[in-house]
Amino acid sequence: MTLKRKDYISWDEYFMGVAKLASLRSKDPNSQVGACIVSEDNKILSMGYNGFPIGCSDDDFPWAREGDTLDTKYAYVTHSELNAILNYRGGSLAGCKIFVTLFPCNECAKAIIQAGIKTVVYADNKYDGTPSVEASKRLMNAAGVRYYQYQPTGREIKINV
Repeated sequence: MTLKRKDYISWDEYFMGVAKLASLRSKDPNSQVGACIVSEDNKILSMGYNGFPIGCSDDDFPWAREGDTLDTKYAYVTHSELNAILNYRGGSLAGCKIFVTLFPCNECAKAIIQAGIKTVVYADNKYDGTPSVEASKRLMNAAGVRYYQYQPTGREIKINV
């Protein structure tokens, strides 16, 4: 009898890998963030990455991080979590899990809560301690949204395309 192989990737590795792959679509020269929304039965429902809204050219809007508000990316970029939520064309996202490469800001936390997503798995929290992240944690705690940091296995997953 042939046994199944034992070196297959876990669900968390798979979905965080998809989120990381989605992040590679971002044109942002500083921060590439990806998200993957998964149903309770481990089906991918939607993906997103940080970028400008549809119809807004990546060449015509600023990517700067500093300067007057209208001359920076912050007034224009849609975050990966919101893009993933807005990209979903099915029914409800209630009870779903979102895998994201960066801990959600407070604005994305609001969208996650409103969409009914119940679990956030994040890879990095480089802005931990900032007002945005603290507000995000407060919101998610109040709404009963569970969040935890993805624990990398150190396994290298290589894809040649």
